Amino acid sequence: MWIFTPTSFLSIVDKDGDRTTLLVRARRAGEIEAHFPEAVVETTPNNDYLYRARIARERVAQVMADSIRNLRYPNYKDTVNDRELHDACLGVWKVMYDYQRRKRKKSGATGS
Repeated sequence: MWIFTPTSFLSIVDKDGDRTTLLVRARRAGEIEAHFPEAVVETTPNNDYLYRARIARERVAQVMADSIRNLRYPNYKDTVNDRELHDACLGVWKVMYDYQRRKRKKSGATGS
């Protein structure tokens, strides 16, 4: 699962897990700790995500649920103050928008 927040991009997977923990991964230093201050983060230069931490599944669920409960913005992209992260998010938005347009064109659907 990919999670974009106003301050970070996280990838959360159940990789080689024991069903009680999840692997939380990030591309930039400090992004995991921003959400999980107690995490023991490893730097893994030979992996696709440079930073990773194994975190209790229920803790990940709690933090993500709290983020949703506290969500107060009408437009996500406007909340991303870090220019590089904003531009990366905009790139993802554009790729997915183009994907939607292609799917809509193939299906003949209309609307916004």
